[in-house]
Amino acid sequence: MKFNIALLAGDGIGPEVINEAVKVSDAIAKKFNHEITWTPALTGACAIDAVGVPYPDETHEVCMKADAVLFGAIGHPKYDNDPSAPVRPEQGLLLMRKKLGLFANVRPTFTFPSLIDNSPLKRERIEGTDLVFLRELTGGIYFGEKGRKDNGDTAFDNCVYTRAEVQRLAKKGFELAMTRNKKLCCVDKANVLETSRLWRETVQAMEKDYPEVTVSYEFVDAVAMRLVQWPNSYDVLITENLFGDILTDEASVISGSMGLMPSASVGEHTSLYEPIHGSYPQATGLNIANPLATILSAAMMFEDAFGLKAEADAIRAVVNKSLEQGVVTEDLAPKGSKAYKTSEVGDWLVANL
Repeated sequence: MKFNIALLAGDGIGPEVINEAVKVSDAIAKKFNHEITWTPALTGACAIDAVGVPYPDETHEVCMKADAVLFGAIGHPKYDNDPSAPVRPEQGLLLMRKKLGLFANVRPTFTFPSLIDNSPLKRERIEGTDLVFLRELTGGIYFGEKGRKDNGDTAFDNCVYTRAEVQRLAKKGFELAMTRNKKLCCVDKANVLETSRLWRETVQAMEKDYPEVTVSYEFVDAVAMRLVQWPNSYDVLITENLFGDILTDEASVISGSMGLMPSASVGEHTSLYEPIHGSYPQATGLNIANPLATILSAAMMFEDAFGLKAEADAIRAVVNKSLEQGVVTEDLAPKGSKAYKTSEVGDWLVANL
C-alpha cells in the first residue's frame, strides 16, 4: 500500500520527536511492504517567523491532499509571554482544526505495567485503567465571539453549540463504545449551562439508536474528582471543547508521563495524529525529549486511518519492550539508570522491529 502523509513538525521539540516517529514508521512500512511519501509543511511559531501566519495556505493544501497528518507540537516562549501579540502559534492550531474539520479529538488514557509506579496516583487506584475521551474540537467557547468593552475593563467569551455539532461527536462516541465495553459518559455542566443542557438532551435522544450502550451523565466537576479516584470506572467519555481540554490533561498524568500518550483528531477531510504534550521549548535541540507519544500516535494512524492493525500492534509491542528494558529518555529513567537520547530510543525501536 502507498500513503501520502503530511508532516507538520512544528516548534520546540516537535521536529525531534517527529523525526523518530518517521524512522519507526518507515521501518514498519519496510517490514510490511508499504510505501510512505512524507510531505513536510510549516505550522506554528516557525510558520509565523517564515511567512507571518501560523497556518499558511500552502500547509493547508498539503494537509488536504494527504491521507493523514502527523503533527508534532507548536508554541514558543516569545509568544506565550506576550499577551498582546497579534498573531500566535495557537491560532494556527485552531484554524487548522476548523479548516480541516477536525471535530473529534480522540485521547486514550491507559497504563503501562512496567511504569505503573511512576504515576502520582496509587497503584490500586489506576490498575486496569483504559479509557478514551472524545473532545469536541471546533465549537464552544474557543470559537465563539470574544472581545472587550467598557474601555477594556470587561471581557467576554461566548460559548455556542449547535445540535448538529453535538450529534456528530456523540455518534463517534457511541460507535467507539460499541467496540469497547459499551459504556458512554456524557460530561457536562447541565445544572448551570444552557449549552450543556443541549448536549444532554441531544445525547439522551440518541440513546435509542444504541440500546446496547449504557449511558451515564455526569457534571464536569464530578468527573474531575473521579478521574483521580476511580479512573478505571470509565470507558468512553464525550464532552465539549473547554471541558475536554482540561480533563484530558488531568487524565494524562495517570500513565506517569505526558510523554507517553498519543491522540488523534478525526476530521471531515483528513485526520491528524499527535502527541498530547506541548513543544517543551526548554529542551529544544538537547536530544532529551521523549518520542514515544509521537511514535504511539503513528501507531494510531496506521490502525485508524489506514486500517492496519498488525502494523500498529507491532509498534505498540516494541514500545512496550523498550519500556520494560529501560530504553527510555530522562523523564522515565530511574535515578542512577542510564537515560537514552531521543534519537537513541528511535534507533533502538527500529533495530528491534
